[in-house]
Amino acid sequence: MIKFLDLKKLNLQYGRELLEACKRVLESGWYILGEEVKKFEEEFANYCGTRYAIGVGNGLDALKLIIRGYKELGIFKEGDEIIVPSNTYIATILAISENRLKPTLVEPKLDTYLIDPEKIEEKITERTRAIMVVHLYGQTCEMDKIWEIAKKYDLKIIEDSAQAHGAFYKDKRAGNLGDASGFSFFPSKNLGALGDGGAITTNDKELAEVIRALRNYGSHKKYENLYKGVNSRLDELQAGILRVKLKYLDEENNKRKQIAKYYLENIKNEKVVLPKVITDSVWHLFVVRTKERNVLQKYLQEKGIQTLIHYPIPPHKQKAYKEWNRLSFPITEKIHNEVLSLPISPVMEREEVEKVVKVVNDFN
Repeated sequence: MIKFLDLKKLNLQYGRELLEACKRVLESGWYILGEEVKKFEEEFANYCGTRYAIGVGNGLDALKLIIRGYKELGIFKEGDEIIVPSNTYIATILAISENRLKPTLVEPKLDTYLIDPEKIEEKITERTRAIMVVHLYGQTCEMDKIWEIAKKYDLKIIEDSAQAHGAFYKDKRAGNLGDASGFSFFPSKNLGALGDGGAITTNDKELAEVIRALRNYGSHKKYENLYKGVNSRLDELQAGILRVKLKYLDEENNKRKQIAKYYLENIKNEKVVLPKVITDSVWHLFVVRTKERNVLQKYLQEKGIQTLIHYPIPPHKQKAYKEWNRLSFPITEKIHNEVLSLPISPVMEREEVEKVVKVVNDFN
């Protein structure tokens, strides 16, 4: 069986270094907000090209805390609206509604799966305060057009970079393409921990200081609480692990790019629609479309190839957002009904990649 993503194989290649990192944390005697988190924050900020990085508990918390930080600064308030793509993973939208702001859904482009800049402006109202872009599947959004709109209407840009560690838009990396960005270090991400973890990047000193307090019970100084904060801290162990894996991120992303290039050049089945590449992508996922999605997935499974669907149900059709269930977003619905993610990972062997191509091409 060709696994969709062999996490065991992926992490064991760095086994010695990961164990050394764990030993370093164990021997330090300091397990929450210590030197490993501090060093990882410095290294990750440097990698993304930002002034600040703040480690938090997970990717959802990263996005939630960005919005909460802006609320504490008086820039957002309950009832304000945030533009967000309608085909994202539900976490992006949960971060908005959890803060009691209103998500305003905008359709993506069918060929890239990224928010369509041409559809943003028509959704802006006097209550709109931000555009939350999602660099879905590893490709960055068309930021020039989005920056222009944000500047015109004085809007913040929040990046959901959970699937775009290391991706570039022109000369800047994801995480440094807006006012603030949320990252996830869920184990399957391009930069994955061995458990949950997340981070926020920004160049805004005031926002960074507020978020640092919010993640730690609202406290800058022990037993002194400036805000009604939460407990969402990247722990020392995961920070140590991420410091090891960050060193290899570009190398792993390049391997993903090589696999994607082979897929793009060699998959020739007319029933399968390949993704369109418009900006640099780190290929967190290689997502194709077909009207025979379920049949193709079953066929690939029978041939020993594991695939996944990202994602089968769009946010506006989820029971969690039943107030949206009658809404129609035809492009989004088409995407969610047709997408299928093929295996792509830095530890795939050449013969595995070739087999995926051959089997897909043989599908009829």
